[in-house]
This record gives sequence, C-alpha cells and structure tokens, in this order.
Amino acid sequence: MLELRDRPAPEPGHWQVRVRVRASALNRADLHQRMGNYPAPPGSPADIPGMEYAGEVDAVGSGATMWPVGSRVMGIVGGGAHAELLCVSEREVLPMPDSLSFEEGAAIPEVFLTAYDALYRQLDVQLGERVLVHAIGSGVGTAALQLARLSGVTVYGTSRSEEKLERAKSLGLVHGIDTAAPDWAGRLEALAGANAMHAVMDLVGGDYLGDNLRVLAPRGRLCVIGLTAGRHSEIDLGVVLRNRLKIIGTALRSRTPEEKATLAREFAQRIVPLFDSDRLRPVIERVFPFEEIGAAHTELASNGTFGKLVLRW
Repeated sequence: MLELRDRPAPEPGHWQVRVRVRASALNRADLHQRMGNYPAPPGSPADIPGMEYAGEVDAVGSGATMWPVGSRVMGIVGGGAHAELLCVSEREVLPMPDSLSFEEGAAIPEVFLTAYDALYRQLDVQLGERVLVHAIGSGVGTAALQLARLSGVTVYGTSRSEEKLERAKSLGLVHGIDTAAPDWAGRLEALAGANAMHAVMDLVGGDYLGDNLRVLAPRGRLCVIGLTAGRHSEIDLGVVLRNRLKIIGTALRSRTPEEKATLAREFAQRIVPLFDSDRLRPVIERVFPFEEIGAAHTELASNGTFGKLVLRW
C-alpha cells in the first residue's frame, strides 16, 4: 500500500541538516521495498521509501557547519526521501547546481553517483576503451552514457526497446543493440569484433552473465549493478581464468556512512560542475505530484520509461 500520512517533523541530530524536500525521484528499489523484497538498511525508516531528494536546508543540527540554512542541495539516502522533511548527514549532501530546477536536481544523485562509481571507481575505464552498458535507456544507463562519452570512451548500449535505443542517440549513443532479438552477443561481435569490450556495466543480471563474459577482452572487467532479470546464472570459470577477467558487484545503499561521504565529496568536486556547464543533464521521462505516487510506481514497473520519473510536492 502507498498512502500519504502526517508525521511529526524530524529534528536534525549531531552533524545533520534537515532538508525541506521539493522533489524526489523514483527508483526500482522503491518498487522492491514496497513489495517486501528489499528492506531499508539500518538507520533508514522502514515505512517511508525514497532514495533521492532535492530541496533546501531549513535547519542544522549541532556541529553541522557545511550547509547554511537556505542552501540548495540534493543527495541520496537509504530511505525516507519521499517526505516533505528529511534529516541527513551533512557529509553526504551534494550542492545542487544553480541552473537546475528541483525536479532536475532530484533526477541526478542515485543514477549519476551509481554510474560514476561503476565507471571510474569499480571498472577504472580509460580513454579509448570500449564499454558495454546494458539497459541504456534506464536512469543509470543514460547517466553512464553521458559520463563515458565525456571521458573519450566508446559506448555500446543495449535495450529491449528500439524506441529507447533511438532516444539514446540524442545523448550520443552510436552503437545500439536490441536484446529483444536473439543472440545480442553475436550482433555485438559483428559490430565491434570478438572479445572487444574492455568493460561491461550490467544493470540486468540473470542469464546475461555468460554472454557478458563472452564479449569481454582479456583482462576485461564486468560490474554487476542490477538484477532485474534475476539473481542466478551459470558461469564458465574457464573463461574467467583463461582471460583473467574481473567480476565486481556493487551497491550504494548498503555502504558505510564513511564510504558514502567519500563518494559524495569526490562527486561534488569532479562531476557536479559539469551540470552547470551543460555538459551533463538529467534525463526525465515524467514528473508526478506526490499525490499520484501510485501511478508513478505503475509506470516505472511497466519498463517503458526512458530516464527518470520524478515526484514533486
């Protein structure tokens, strides 16, 4: 069930700020949490979902000095962002670019932080490499496409929708592969050659694993980020050993506060300025009022969205 309820206003604790949330984006994790398959991590409210926010600081706790009242901010949390007020650690808060609306700011944190972390901190992509991004039309996929292109990386993207592949071309995608048709790996090899991918970002999981390993170059890297196609798959360990492949799993939600703070500060310095210069932009499919959150969940579950769905107060 999804319903709006009144709660007492939270008070910021030590080294915390309270944010008056103006907009919050929807993520697939919110769907799984609603169905009881993805509980909130310790310290996050079990009954208030929401992982991204954009708004204004309206109160500061003891010891908090980084964000004065009135600061425009955005960020990612373990839960609780689908509320008008949210208390967060000041070290995990991101500055919101002045050129963006709150709706645009809310569409940045989860997908761009995930894509940035996967591309540069997990996969260590380098200039001139080739990267395969599955689910290129998703929020993380559209973010990864933009970040990779700025780094001089050649992106190959997949989707089960030709329409999404066409829309991704507006963000610079050149090589798109429809995975609704059989043997996507074979068609990728026809485009790029055998064992041509230096890295793979997999937001799908399931039986994609075998073909991911098939298309990787020697010493290639695979980062598993999403499991929409399932959690189980067979693996040929011979391929992993012979080609000296790396398989990396990653998740932001379960990281320690110290890890989250380090990533936030790095992202704020290296990536946030690129939004003000219009070199990066959030991709929003639709904005819903919070009163229509049920309809937003239904639309996200349909798998027909391109980029992000955003909720606003």
